[in-house]
Amino acid sequence: MPGIQLQGPEVTFEDPTLIEGFPGVGLVGKIATDHLVRELEMDYYASVDCEGLPRVSVYRGGDGRARPPVRIYVSEEHDLFALQSDAPIGSGAVETVANCVTGWIAEQGIRPIYLSGLPTERDGDGQPSLYGIATGDETETLAEHDIDVPPEDGVVSGPTGALLNRAAQRAYGSLGLIVGSSRQFPDPEAASVLLEEGIAPIADISIDVSDLVDRAEEIREKREQFARQMQEVSQDESSQAQPLRMYQ
Repeated sequence: MPGIQLQGPEVTFEDPTLIEGFPGVGLVGKIATDHLVRELEMDYYASVDCEGLPRVSVYRGGDGRARPPVRIYVSEEHDLFALQSDAPIGSGAVETVANCVTGWIAEQGIRPIYLSGLPTERDGDGQPSLYGIATGDETETLAEHDIDVPPEDGVVSGPTGALLNRAAQRAYGSLGLIVGSSRQFPDPEAASVLLEEGIAPIADISIDVSDLVDRAEEIREKREQFARQMQEVSQDESSQAQPLRMYQ
C-alpha cells in the first residue's frame, strides 16, 4: 500500500519539525537537507512510497545498500525529520505525492518547513536574500525570527508549491523559506543561508555551514549532472518561487 513505510523503530516527539528537500531551482532544498542529514548524523527512518514516484533505487559509492529515491531521516536528539530526495518529481506525480506526504505530516503532528529557490541575478559579493511565507498559525513564527516576507507577489511551483497548497487548503500550519538562488547551477551559498538564517533558528538547532561555503565549487561540480536533469524537467514541474506577474 503506497504511503510512508517505516524502515526503523518508531520515534515519539513532542513538537517535531520536518525539513523538506525535494530538488528545485539551484538545488537549494536538496543541498540544505543533504547537509543536515550528514552533519547531524540523522538515521534512516522511513521510505516515501507515494504513487507516481520513480521506481528506481539509489546507492552510494562504497556502500552496498540500495534504497528508494525519496527517504525520511530522523534525529531524536534534535526533534527533527528531514525528507531527502534523489530524484526529480514529474508533473504527473506532484499532486499525489503532495497529498501522500501531507497526510503523513498531519497525522504525525509535524511542523513542516518547505524550501524553495527564487531565481535571482546577484553580484559576486551579494548574499542571497531569505524570505518566508506561511500557512495556518505559522506566520507568527516568521515575525518571531525576523524573517522578511517577500516584497512582491509570487508563486511557488513544483512539489514544494503543491505541499504548501495542501497545507493552505487544510489550514494546516507550515512554513515556506524562499532564498535567492542561481537559476542554472547548484547554489551551496544559498543553501547555507537557508540553514543558518532560517532552518537553524526556527528548528532551534546548531548547524555548521562552513563546509558548504568552503567546498562550494566541489559541491557545484558534483551536483551539476543532477541539475542538468532538473533542467530537462519543465518549469512547472520544478520547485521554485517566481514573481506572480509571470503567471498573469
